[in-house]
Amino acid sequence: MDSVYKEYESELPPQIIEEVKKHVEKNVSKPRLKKIMEEVYREYKQTIADPGESVGLVCAESIGEPGTQMTLNTFHFAGVSEMNVTTGLPRLIEILDGRKEISTKMTEIHLKKPWSGGKDITKIAKSIKETTFEEHINSIDIDMVELTMVIKLNEDTDIAPEQLVKILSKSVRAFTFKLDKENNIVVRPSSKDASLNSLYTLKEKIKTVWVSGIKGITQVLPVKKGDNFIIMTAGSNLKEIAKLEFVDLYNTTTNDIFELERTFGIEAARQGIINEIQKVIKTQGIEIDIRHIMLVSDTMCMSGSVLGINRYGIVKEKPSVLARASFETPIKQIIEASLIGESDYLNSVIENVMINQPVPVGTGIPTLIAKISKSKGDLK
Repeated sequence: MDSVYKEYESELPPQIIEEVKKHVEKNVSKPRLKKIMEEVYREYKQTIADPGESVGLVCAESIGEPGTQMTLNTFHFAGVSEMNVTTGLPRLIEILDGRKEISTKMTEIHLKKPWSGGKDITKIAKSIKETTFEEHINSIDIDMVELTMVIKLNEDTDIAPEQLVKILSKSVRAFTFKLDKENNIVVRPSSKDASLNSLYTLKEKIKTVWVSGIKGITQVLPVKKGDNFIIMTAGSNLKEIAKLEFVDLYNTTTNDIFELERTFGIEAARQGIINEIQKVIKTQGIEIDIRHIMLVSDTMCMSGSVLGINRYGIVKEKPSVLARASFETPIKQIIEASLIGESDYLNSVIENVMINQPVPVGTGIPTLIAKISKSKGDLK
């Protein structure tokens, strides 16, 4: 059997041969295996783009045409407030535009064993969620005569009042925080010149003071995915999540492409773009060949950082003046190029179409050289 595989080692990528070995029965006959390999080779050859084929144009059409059928959806997780996921066309536009601030950040946290089996899953999820002082407060009363504030804490709070006082003392300056006999926090200005307005400002500020959890993770939802438990979160903070001992960092991901780039590098961002586009497309019930998506992702990441498909992103990076001018702000592009004496070598499609020349794709790539034989009369 190995002799059959060896015949195709120079013709097929090793990955394809390994895939065939996985799926072919162990007791398959040699003639049948040959027939399978012939069919695999034929299919492989059909998938290869011909030299000079306009892969970019085919990619644009293959993604753009199904994109017109997408819906404007925002998916909501049942039972969890504020946990929405932008899907459909708005999400696709977010990804391709390379927007640094996306509408709904989400993280999919995978867990190591034994936590992936469900051990302490609720406790773990709760420890990840960001909590602010507002969640531990029952009421805040201001004494306008004494210029003091009394913070009554929730009875069911799981953090000691002394710990909450320490947190407030570190976060807020110019005020003193002490516990009274009833475990209420009494707040007094450090300065005698403090005004009533400063207490009202402090009242709102105290509510937003961080207490526990990971900053940026506003909601958590334990979910069973296959045989393992994962934690879906609203919000993202990969740098802090990576420090947790129970997190499987190799599988944990976020829908924030720029955070992937900052944390794991450009290759992770490239894969993130592919995964996010595929996720959007699959939820819409649309099939698009992954190579079109990979081409888009490669184009967005080819400079070493993620660039959107707009005039501030990859269009700005194009070497051709006419190609940049054809997209947006043509007068600005031409004036700026002329001021620095920029040249256009007409190597791409758009600029050749603009000046009515054959485009360098397909049969437009090769050039013909005519061989002229000189007659004796011409030599004289």
